[in-house]
Amino acid sequence: MYQTDPPRPPQEVLPTMYDLPSELVGESGLPDEFHIFQPRLLGETCQPSHYPSEEILIATDLNLYYDPRHPLWYKRPDWYMVLGISRAQQQQNLRLSYVIWQEGVDPFLVVELLSPGTEQEDLGQTLREVNKPPTKWQVYEQILRIPYYVVFDRYSNQLRGFRLEGTRYQELSLPNQRLWLEEIQLGLGVWQGSYDDITGLWLRWYDANNQWILTSTQQVERERQRAERERQRAEQERQRAEQERQRAEKLAEYLRTQGIDPDNLPQM
Repeated sequence: MYQTDPPRPPQEVLPTMYDLPSELVGESGLPDEFHIFQPRLLGETCQPSHYPSEEILIATDLNLYYDPRHPLWYKRPDWYMVLGISRAQQQQNLRLSYVIWQEGVDPFLVVELLSPGTEQEDLGQTLREVNKPPTKWQVYEQILRIPYYVVFDRYSNQLRGFRLEGTRYQELSLPNQRLWLEEIQLGLGVWQGSYDDITGLWLRWYDANNQWILTSTQQVERERQRAERERQRAEQERQRAEQERQRAEKLAEYLRTQGIDPDNLPQM
């Protein structure tokens, strides 16, 4: 008797970002003012030279769904960057969340801004509870294997960086509170200055010449100063030309008083 194979179960359809919640009512850890300004500065100054802007996703407090076996589990990094992924070009295509099994590309870097209530988990000092999702550190290090993990404590003004080596994060030595990322030819460092009229120590990007990447406001100000210098140089040239014209007129007038036609001087 001919025997057929048993029928296969229908293929499982995983949820997309449209099916998953982007926020939960009453969820803890919502951003304070620092958690608004600091990610904005990071985003403004993040300009990797090897990747066009349309192939870089920069996310702030955007849910990161990481496990298709548990599709409702997620983490919400303060700031993260994904390389080689298409960025939305139309407002209606902006992501509601970042879903690993939908996108297919893991983040390259995660930045957490330490708060008293999240510090232990951010630094991998908490253990996973029974029947609970893994901790942030476990997700970043063991599940997604994100190459770089950075934490910044604004209370102690301390920057710490970790690089995935093998299966574990290894803390990096950060001379002068700076971390150079060779893969993108950019570095993260602690900068003393004023951002959006708020003075303090900030985390921002610098280039291969150890120069801080300018914000859009600073770029506008630099261009204004350049235009002002050009205007001043042009004005100085105009004044010199006017002085030369006046001297030439005075000389011509003097020659006329001496009976010499300044327009018909003998050739030398």
